[in-house]
Amino acid sequence: MADRVKFKDLSPEEQQDHRDRMRHSAAHVLAEAVTKIFPDAQLTIGPPIEDGFYYDFANTEPFTPDDLMKIELEMRDSIRANTEFVERETSRDEALDIVIDNPYKVEILEGIPADERVTFCSHSEGAFEDLCRGGHMTRTGDIKAYKLLSAAGAYWRGDEENAMLQRIYGTAWESRDAQKTYLKKIEEAEKRDHRKLGRALDLFFFDPIAPASPFFMPKGTVVLNSLITYVKELYEKYDYDEVMTPQIFNTDLWEKSGHLQAYSENMFFIDVDERQFGVKPMNCPAHAMMYQSNSRSYRELPLRWADFGRLHRNERSGVTAGLTRVRSLVQDDAHIFCTFEQIGQEISSFLKMLNEAYAAFGFDNYRFELSLRPDKRVGSDEMWDKAEVVLTELLDSSGMEYTAEAGEGAFYGPKIDVFIPDALGRDWQCGTVQLDFSLPERFDLEYAAEDGSRQRPVVVHRAMYGSLERFLGVLIEHLSGVFPLWLAPVQAVVVPIADRHNDFCHEVGVKFKAAGIRIKVDDSNDRMNAKIRQAQLQKIPYMLVVGDREVEAGTLAVRTRTGENLDPMSVDEAVAKFLEQIADKS
Repeated sequence: MADRVKFKDLSPEEQQDHRDRMRHSAAHVLAEAVTKIFPDAQLTIGPPIEDGFYYDFANTEPFTPDDLMKIELEMRDSIRANTEFVERETSRDEALDIVIDNPYKVEILEGIPADERVTFCSHSEGAFEDLCRGGHMTRTGDIKAYKLLSAAGAYWRGDEENAMLQRIYGTAWESRDAQKTYLKKIEEAEKRDHRKLGRALDLFFFDPIAPASPFFMPKGTVVLNSLITYVKELYEKYDYDEVMTPQIFNTDLWEKSGHLQAYSENMFFIDVDERQFGVKPMNCPAHAMMYQSNSRSYRELPLRWADFGRLHRNERSGVTAGLTRVRSLVQDDAHIFCTFEQIGQEISSFLKMLNEAYAAFGFDNYRFELSLRPDKRVGSDEMWDKAEVVLTELLDSSGMEYTAEAGEGAFYGPKIDVFIPDALGRDWQCGTVQLDFSLPERFDLEYAAEDGSRQRPVVVHRAMYGSLERFLGVLIEHLSGVFPLWLAPVQAVVVPIADRHNDFCHEVGVKFKAAGIRIKVDDSNDRMNAKIRQAQLQKIPYMLVVGDREVEAGTLAVRTRTGENLDPMSVDEAVAKFLEQIADKS
């Protein structure tokens, strides 16, 4: 058995199974500890998750850090006791009698299929047991390294209309060393948290007045606009045209596109003049209307239309998280209307552009995931068969490694999602390319083929960044807020040593600004070292220090944010150096 051999000798699948069972077992031990200390707390669910586990409790008061310490000590006693995990099968009537006073367990029990057995698990010689389908270690002592991490509110079943529960997160590992490595990673992640850095660097903030919708400060706006400008440069290179579309549409449009049926719970609606309108969560129906506005010929295809219009999605409050999941967003969104024969060429061209863009940000080793038809979808099975075959054959012929995930496609078609790893090895889904045979059918889109017949175009949905807000959040954490020169909101700061150097410093600032370089002059009353320290805290790439010697020689003492002192430069030399670095995206 996996439990009796060394962890390192297990296969990757066996290692994951071992960790899942250990974390599930730790959730049981956590549940018992909480009920001992808080007898009125009701148990709900406690699954293993990536890198740990959690358990949700119906408790009148939130758990405090002191509570977590007490609970962890109670868990330690249970683990040291090294009692056996025992599963037992019961009848549904007996199970109902056991959980009758717990509405959450009753709901879980009622959701178990009639042909599935009902089991309980205990680990303290019968003193505590929990409704559970299984997957445990042999004994509590097999939980080698564990730690409770945090407590937070969570809605029952993830639905904000349900009761608010108290969730305790923990982690469990096969060894102290593995746990130590993970906790160090968590510590580093906290340092890189884009929400903290966003505040510290004065990039953006959130306020309950506009839930899950960021306020971008001037510096954050510079970075966001720089991302957009770079995409527009690529669009020029790869022959895209930018368009602009309205913000709200009558619900007739959303019904026609299928969003009203498949996506309405994620949309915002308003009533105007006794008519209902939907705020757009995506651009594709508007682009279909633009295509429809004129007769089209095969000679025009492919049409590549890009749209930076702001989108609004009614994401549940329980899943919003800083910039990585917001309700108000901008995408580097584009739709390609093409013939069936052009699909391969267009997707290959997009992936080439994506490779170029990701390289500029230092992302490599990203992976591809083919997402196939979900249960909730529009279009015929024939359409889906056709679309899935096209993407599968494209990936197979490209030689790119990928995984296929059933049920993860968009409601209108299959897609290829791109996951990028950050500096901590975490995967983030950003880029995507999606194939859509349904939208042309719904909007009756046609083009005149070479033989004079009327044919349906294919729609390719694609994005490199995905949500710009999400991409920026990922980028901040990947770079720890240390933007490359071309993205930095302030690219250099001029630091006069004394007030008598201010005039020269402002002349320097004018020359740099005229060259398009984002520069500030710090003529505050602070000492020079304090100014440099502040610039370093703001992660400004260059500090240009000016004293008597520099004014006399017409030069700049150049210092990097890492503390490196470069050779003195003339103003023109510094401008040229910065412009070259900006152009190289370095």
